[in-house]
Amino acid sequence: MLMHELDTISSRIIEASINVHRELGPGLLESVYQTCLALELQGMGMSLRTEVAVPIIYKGKKLTQEFRMDLLVEEQVVVELKSVKEVQDIHKKQLLTYLKLAKKNFRFIDQL
Repeated sequence: MLMHELDTISSRIIEASINVHRELGPGLLESVYQTCLALELQGMGMSLRTEVAVPIIYKGKKLTQEFRMDLLVEEQVVVELKSVKEVQDIHKKQLLTYLKLAKKNFRFIDQL
């Protein structure tokens, strides 16, 4: 996928996120924002999957634990929702680990 296409997807995700935030405001659970963001993105005609399981492989063995991506949009962009006052370094490190395990490229958009 070309960078332009990823930028377009990212821009639409940001637009949808702003719409959700304007409607609901701050202070709700991540699960509420996730549900509403999924509805907003679907309404924009975007494909997405929620709570996408990604296995953890350790030394060639698949663990029983797995992580779940909050949203995978257009099979390309991972959206990890955080309902916090400020994104911390640990949140970024968590996402980097998720992206590595899911074999996805990364760029941070944490300005919302």
